[in-house]
Amino acid sequence: MEIKKPSNKLKRFWEFLKKDTWQSWFVSIVLLFILIKLILFPLVSFLTGSPLPLVVVESCSMYHESPFEEWFSKNSAFYEERNITYSDFKSFSNKNGLNKGDIILVVKKAEYNMGDIIIFDARARYPIIHRVISQNPLGTKGDHNSEQITIEKEISEGSVLGKAQVRIPFIGWLKLIFFDFAKPAEQRGLCR
Repeated sequence: MEIKKPSNKLKRFWEFLKKDTWQSWFVSIVLLFILIKLILFPLVSFLTGSPLPLVVVESCSMYHESPFEEWFSKNSAFYEERNITYSDFKSFSNKNGLNKGDIILVVKKAEYNMGDIIIFDARARYPIIHRVISQNPLGTKGDHNSEQITIEKEISEGSVLGKAQVRIPFIGWLKLIFFDFAKPAEQRGLCR
């Protein structure tokens, strides 16, 4: 009896994956899912120090409906009451906000500064991604929201999952397109 070398089995499996059949397509999708879920995400989580290393922005709470200067002049009263000036805000990373569908790389930090965009567990269905507007206590606000919501006025350090480090525009729509239709009509689609 002839024993087949592992390389031959691997070669045959690779040839199977290259076939244009529904079986090979299905096996490829399952392998891709396993690769992403069990290897890629744990590796990225380890490298970033965050339990949630990649997030998709799913709402319009960080959206800016107009260019920065115009947007800030409309919203300046809220920020100036908290001693955040036009110059301060202009120096913040992502000063133009975030769009629904952006993918954000999240990195765990020891401390968070004014203007940082953080992701925190609000004990809601999904984590919240908003901008730091106070440090003692740690508080955030969505750039598009008119006021702070109660849960973001005093955020415990332990609930912070990390800081938005890199923004990849609109690629998250590859995920959102499957779930957006289930939202109320006024929350569907692009931000307005």
